[in-house]
Amino acid sequence: MTTQATSVTRTVDRVEAKTALGPDAQVDDKAIIIAPNNPARTDPFLVLAEDWFSSPGFEWHPHRGMETVTTVVDGVLEHGDNAGHVGALESGDVQWMTAGRGIIHRELAYRNEHAHTLQLWLNLPARSKMVDTRYQDLLGKARPVVTTTPGVRVDVVSGAAAGVQGPALNHWPITAVIVTLEPGTSLEHVIPAAHRAFAYVLQGEAAIAGRRAVAGEIAWSDPVSRDGGDSVLRIDARDRERVTKLMVYSGQPIREPIAMGGPFVMNSRVEITKAFEDFHGGKFGDVPRFARLKYR
Repeated sequence: MTTQATSVTRTVDRVEAKTALGPDAQVDDKAIIIAPNNPARTDPFLVLAEDWFSSPGFEWHPHRGMETVTTVVDGVLEHGDNAGHVGALESGDVQWMTAGRGIIHRELAYRNEHAHTLQLWLNLPARSKMVDTRYQDLLGKARPVVTTTPGVRVDVVSGAAAGVQGPALNHWPITAVIVTLEPGTSLEHVIPAAHRAFAYVLQGEAAIAGRRAVAGEIAWSDPVSRDGGDSVLRIDARDRERVTKLMVYSGQPIREPIAMGGPFVMNSRVEITKAFEDFHGGKFGDVPRFARLKYR
């Protein structure tokens, strides 16, 4: 891929391994990739969780003040919300949900069989914390996929990448791609210099800006400028036998106070308390009572 001569070459600031958490009352297994221990350090990305579940999964629960981006790795994810959206997503599909002022939804394994998902929590700026709710099902078969060079595929979910625009609608600019590299290939991924970026290795082994990362590890590249312009994150496939696959996200830090409380992300503890009061007071709407999807 050709880049402008003014582009800055990025470095990787840290590489971290996911933490296995094991089963709990909702899931068969769980891991945390981005923990909410220091959200200012990962802003605008707050949480990235990996879940394997059959039954019960995640029954009706609320959110406010943030967005969730759920990627189905394997199986079928059944979803529904109190705005009337309902459906099923398959491997490779992505759901981008804006919780905004408040939503109640559920995420279950279709027919209680099996779902393997990655869910990313995105922060929203204060001006957008109370926007209207929105669901976007970004199906894998409908997203633009670009072959930049032989053996390199870029599946564009959000923002502009590899010369095309992803289908996601954003309240805060986010670039999101899924990169697939054959052994021995490389990609120079162009992203805004003001963005914080992460590359999570789904399978294989990569050198990300020269730093080694294997499946289950996340590499972080902090902003290199506040003055605009582009930057280049180089990714090299290092697995000699298998395809290497990564999810690469970038977004400009919002740089506002962050308060997190259960399923809510606001700017202050007072707003978190108000979110709980509004939910319990019925201001998010009623908890839906519609049945599960019929078996296909």
